[in-house]
Amino acid sequence: PHTPSWRPSSSVRRATTTSTTRSCRRILTSWVTKTSLWMTSTGCWPRPNLGLLVADSGLARVQQRPQVIDDFFRNFLMKFGMQRSLEAFQGEWYELQQSGQFKDSELEIVPDIYTRNHGLHQEVVLLREELDKARQVAGKAKDSWDKFRKERDFHRTHHRRVAQEKNKLIVDLKRLKKHYEQYEPTLTELRHKYEVSMKEKMLMRLERDRFLAKSASMQKQLAQLQMDSNEDDLNSKGLAENSKNKSPHQAPWPSEDRTNPYVNSSFEAARVSDLKKTQQFKGHNGAISRIAFHPKIPVVATACDDHTWKMWSMPEGQLVLSGEGHTDWVSGVAFHPRGSLVATTSGDSTVKIWDVAKERCKHTLTDHCQPTWACAFHDLGDFLVTSSMDQTAKAFDLQTMKCRQTFRGHVDSVNFVAFQPSSSTVLTASGDKTVSLWDLRTGLCVQTFYGHANACNQAVFSMQGDSVASCDSDGIVKLWDVRVVSEYLQIDTGQHPANACSFDRSGKVLAIASGDASIKTFNIDERAFIANLEGHEDSVQDVAFEPNSNKYLVSASSDATFAMWQ
Repeated sequence: PHTPSWRPSSSVRRATTTSTTRSCRRILTSWVTKTSLWMTSTGCWPRPNLGLLVADSGLARVQQRPQVIDDFFRNFLMKFGMQRSLEAFQGEWYELQQSGQFKDSELEIVPDIYTRNHGLHQEVVLLREELDKARQVAGKAKDSWDKFRKERDFHRTHHRRVAQEKNKLIVDLKRLKKHYEQYEPTLTELRHKYEVSMKEKMLMRLERDRFLAKSASMQKQLAQLQMDSNEDDLNSKGLAENSKNKSPHQAPWPSEDRTNPYVNSSFEAARVSDLKKTQQFKGHNGAISRIAFHPKIPVVATACDDHTWKMWSMPEGQLVLSGEGHTDWVSGVAFHPRGSLVATTSGDSTVKIWDVAKERCKHTLTDHCQPTWACAFHDLGDFLVTSSMDQTAKAFDLQTMKCRQTFRGHVDSVNFVAFQPSSSTVLTASGDKTVSLWDLRTGLCVQTFYGHANACNQAVFSMQGDSVASCDSDGIVKLWDVRVVSEYLQIDTGQHPANACSFDRSGKVLAIASGDASIKTFNIDERAFIANLEGHEDSVQDVAFEPNSNKYLVSASSDATFAMWQ
């Protein structure tokens, strides 16, 4: 701080101190005279009455007391930092006051106008500070408003763009919808043309076959006329040979001395514990009742309740061939050992033989009088056996297309039929709860297995030919030893029917198609279940191992699909 140039003497300081003391005494005396007593519960106390508290309608309000003139000047000089002027004023003021030049009447309070000006000045300062703060707030608000306005403009522009894109998409969708609506009649027309062309193709094929037959007969007639015109060259031997050539030969019965090439063979058991569903194909519009593997190539045939049978390439599941001709559900399908023919059984009581190469029905067998259930080719390819609801099984000669043998003995529907590998023994499973073995040549029953308590749905041989597995509607699967003609194992699969079963190449693993929409695999040597394969949505109707490698398993179900497990 700045040191003042003038400093009062000691006498002046003493006089100043004395004057200050007197002023304080005067103020205190004035305060005492203006006090009043107020009563409390404890006694009387002096109550200040300096004009600070004024009663107004029962409410207290604060009133500011005016300043004296010397305090006003001091405050004024201190306010503007005039320290030297303040010290000069103090010294001169106290000197004049001690010398008695000031009278009490002259030391009045500051006029009200100055006090008001001072108060107004303070108020102006406060208002300016508030104005600055308000300006800052207004500036921030303006910045925020500008920011919000820009965001609003951006979002408004974005909304307009989105609305335009939406309208454009709506227009495009309407145009595409209108465009695609024109496709439906076009597709219907093309489908109709395709169906008509296919019918015409079939009719042309039939016409071609008929013309070929007529041409062949005409050639035979011409040859006969030439032979008749040349009577000198004909003799009785030639006539006999000619008449003999007109009728086809019957196929000879299979010999008994054939041996099964797989009797002493051992194969690795299928690893069914690692099987998982890799493919599932919806190939029909109804329940698939039977599947069969092609003997040479990876092709599977399926028979369905939608009156059709189809061939599929594996493992892609591509449709190879579709057969239509039955008038009722198709219950069974089987491949010829050479793979050139397919036989199907149906609820229309017929058995049809199809030529795969020519893609047509070669012959229809109508010997059964009730629906047929299953069929099987002999391993030499000369005979076909069928089973029917008329309680019989029949053997047909494929060269003459005539019935050569009828197996009678069951008292209920014959549900399944199969050949023993490399043998002339026929295996049948019947609704009369029995499984029987028949001699193809004599038509006699060789052996009957008893033990099932309900209808037998299927019976199959192992590849070695020494074991038979049969399943019934109670979910029971029985294994029979053909050599000793006895049961050696019974498998209970549960409350649902066991619809079909299949041996793997080793004959040690058995797969069972169950009515609970699962496939149960069983280890025959360990006599224990291996795995329960689940993936179908309805009852599994048939199951079969891939016959050449055991690499995968195929199942058919009532959910109109067949699945591949690998």
